[in-house]
Amino acid sequence: MRLKDIQAVYHKELDAIYGNNEVDSFFNLLIEHYLKLDRIHLVLEPDYSITKTKEQPFFEALNRLKLEEPIQYILGETEFYGLPFKVNQHTLIPRPETEELVDWILANHSKPNHASQLNILDIGTGTGCIAISLAKNLPNAKVHALDISEGALNIAKQNAKLNDVTIKFIHDDILNPGHAELVSASHYYDIIVSNPPYVRNLEKAEIQPNVLDNEPHSALFVDDENPLQFYKAICEFALKTLKTNGVLYFEINEYLGKEMLDLMETFNFKAIELKQDLFGKDRMLKAVKRD
Repeated sequence: MRLKDIQAVYHKELDAIYGNNEVDSFFNLLIEHYLKLDRIHLVLEPDYSITKTKEQPFFEALNRLKLEEPIQYILGETEFYGLPFKVNQHTLIPRPETEELVDWILANHSKPNHASQLNILDIGTGTGCIAISLAKNLPNAKVHALDISEGALNIAKQNAKLNDVTIKFIHDDILNPGHAELVSASHYYDIIVSNPPYVRNLEKAEIQPNVLDNEPHSALFVDDENPLQFYKAICEFALKTLKTNGVLYFEINEYLGKEMLDLMETFNFKAIELKQDLFGKDRMLKAVKRD
């Protein structure tokens, strides 16, 4: 069957769900993934055909896309900060706004005289995208990454190997007041970063079905009554393990910027900075531990 004909089936079945341009994007990703062909190949060879065997994954992917399963889970991979990452249903799919958080950290800590000294902890690492991107761009830093999910840590370990970086992975729960393994992993950190669960249940109506029905809810949602529970726990931990003048970085709920500023002041952090993402939403926060 010609690739062009398969593409036409995709548009017939999926345009009403995703729109023409998104369907083209999906199809280009699939031909690159399954056939190792560039999108230009469809233009240069409009009659290019594939065998029945090679057709099968395309129609399997079509069925999954009709159920609004994320293309990243279908491919089992995505890209973050220019690096390849494996993903599955144990992990959130890395978002562009998290790339902005990584970029902010690197902009503040990439000086050569700092890089060799940095000791970094990523809390709630998921795919490992933050920790691995930092390790890749700060090769002299020591990077630790924590998650409560063994499934997520398994993927993160694969991603560290895929990107040829060394990460100390920790299986622990930041809400656990003991943190025996976490504290023993390193006594003091220069940077603690986290993109914890922060979407309130009341905001579920704003979440796209492909996210709501597929990505792990434990990594997304928090109770409406206590939406800052992870941030509070991390602040308490940071007061004990962050070096003096060490920096705490968060990705945050766009609706809770003021509440996060108040929280940082409650814990007596200094140089508190709220930063907007490319869409003008309150998305990142930075705070420094006092003497």
